[in-house]
Amino acid sequence: MTVDIETYSPIDLFTAGAYRYAQSPDFQILLLSYTIDNGPVVTFDLVADTIPDEDRRLLVDPGIIKRAHNAAFEWWCLSQHFGLDARTRSQWLEQWQDTMVHMLYCGLPASLDNAGKALQLPTEAAKMREGKALITYFCKPCKPSKSNGGRTRNMPWHDSDKWALFTTYNGRDVTAEREIDRKLGAFPVPEEIWRQWRDDLRMNANGIGVDLDLARGAMDCAEQITERLTAEAKALSRLDNPNSPVQLMSWLQGRGVRLDNITKDTVAHLLARKDTPADAHRMLEIRQQISKTSNAKYDAVIAATGDDSRIRGTMQFYGAARTGRWAGRLLQVQNLPRTHLEHQDDIRRIIKLGDADSLEAIYGDVNDTLSQMIRTVLVPQQDAWFIDADFSAIEARLIAWEAGEDWVLDVFRSTGRIYEATAARIFGIPEDRIRKGNPEYEYRQRGKVATLALGYQGSVGAMKRMGGDRLGLDDAGLQDIVDRWREQNPHIIRLWRKMQRAAVRTISTGHPTSPRPGVVFRMERGTASPFAFLTMEIPSGRKLFYANPGTTEDGRITYWEQDTTGWAEAETYGGKLTENLTQALGRDCLQYALTNLRAAGYAPVFHVHDEVIVESATQKPEEDLKTIIKIMSQVPPWAEGLPLNADGWYGKFYTKE
Repeated sequence: MTVDIETYSPIDLFTAGAYRYAQSPDFQILLLSYTIDNGPVVTFDLVADTIPDEDRRLLVDPGIIKRAHNAAFEWWCLSQHFGLDARTRSQWLEQWQDTMVHMLYCGLPASLDNAGKALQLPTEAAKMREGKALITYFCKPCKPSKSNGGRTRNMPWHDSDKWALFTTYNGRDVTAEREIDRKLGAFPVPEEIWRQWRDDLRMNANGIGVDLDLARGAMDCAEQITERLTAEAKALSRLDNPNSPVQLMSWLQGRGVRLDNITKDTVAHLLARKDTPADAHRMLEIRQQISKTSNAKYDAVIAATGDDSRIRGTMQFYGAARTGRWAGRLLQVQNLPRTHLEHQDDIRRIIKLGDADSLEAIYGDVNDTLSQMIRTVLVPQQDAWFIDADFSAIEARLIAWEAGEDWVLDVFRSTGRIYEATAARIFGIPEDRIRKGNPEYEYRQRGKVATLALGYQGSVGAMKRMGGDRLGLDDAGLQDIVDRWREQNPHIIRLWRKMQRAAVRTISTGHPTSPRPGVVFRMERGTASPFAFLTMEIPSGRKLFYANPGTTEDGRITYWEQDTTGWAEAETYGGKLTENLTQALGRDCLQYALTNLRAAGYAPVFHVHDEVIVESATQKPEEDLKTIIKIMSQVPPWAEGLPLNADGWYGKFYTKE
């Protein structure tokens, strides 16, 4: 059964997320369409009527698989509509699959519209262009006016022609989703991935506890300091609106400051210069403090948190197409600022009081303090703990394991001091000299940047992106580190070349090629698919997909992917393929740990890259931490010989130690 619904709620879906959206007392399902197998599309107007008993029975029949695009929305909204309790809702989830996950698994666009374009759906199956306008009209509140009689919502009887078109639109989505199923029929999602997806939805539906007092106090403090800084900026510059980029740039140029934009990087660069006039310097400081975008996350938290003080839907399963890693949503837990402040309990108490004056007196930059404290808005239930554990240098371990770079593996099996060991090897320094207090300790940072930047065929540019521009070296000095690192890591260099040659050979000949044990490139095509895929089977058994692959005359590999411009050609190479392999295996190590944690009775509430956060009502958090670290350190059966390790902490709020 392929299902699609259209809904109404006064809650904004984009800012609050689907879970909060459907929890509104005024939430309503307007239309429901479905088809079973290749049968006709059936549509129900739920404003005028209810779902007939026979059709409702089909919707909950365990013998019928339900599929929808972004099925989390249909599953959650229909659960709310039917009034299902948490247990029944969880059981019903076993009957669901997701067309969007299928698209992402195959390296294709997530949205139904873009998916249809990529798969070249016929016109009669493509998503209707009128959809956005119809959704705005029927699914969202409207502004009262004389012309609409002062109403705040449009109903079917207010425009019967639009409603008829909306009904067609709802059924067309079902047709589009069914056609996607047909196009991708030769590339099924493994049942193990569906199991992982369902576990992920249960975690998202459970949500994360939120300290709303902290969030509201932070917004109060931010408002106070913004008003104060804006008043200072007006007095200093005489501008009507010093927050206007156009006005501020014009004023700065009038003070002799040369700039083409007012971005964060430009402001930071100008503040570092010693020739910036004092008043311009202060205006730039104010700009920097006011524009702390992280503080907008407090707004996002408040908007998306339900009446039970839990935020739901913060993780997107398979959000990173191809590698299958998760992506953040709403609060964007994977992109929160680090917290470097001490005495965080005290800071949280001050913020809850809305005491911006004390924050400023103690810490100076209030907005920066609020930004650093955004993590701590996430809290466990009362009397429970957050227990946090994350893998140690997982990508460095994995790439060495993939390549057979034994000296790196030996470091991880012994001291674990990979940055020091890397610096010692590439600079010829005794490793025991690279310790705090010794002059050689400065080389540790060079070893760290090299380890983080160079594993995927990166060079000087990659070094700079990873902090190499702060090492005090010119491009020649950075290139020297690149050359030295590559000399010490010949097996990793060889892996890049093997990956490149294997992919090119498979694309050119159509024959499977294996660059290393457990990795196999294949060309795969279904009769209904408009193009072939290059697939990379990885040691965990999963496949990575590259759509419509090809090669250029100079040996580069091309494929098609979704980017900011649409469905466009992209390029890859041996180092990038190695990065995809490594990050995909890192994802599978994390998934293996999540599965084992759940089997042991633990409840992960979210995770960030290689870090898992468990909510536990234990009376002995230190003992749980030891157990969780032990579980995280278990090596998956497909990764024999991988030296896996984890570390962690426990506390009453989320932070980054």
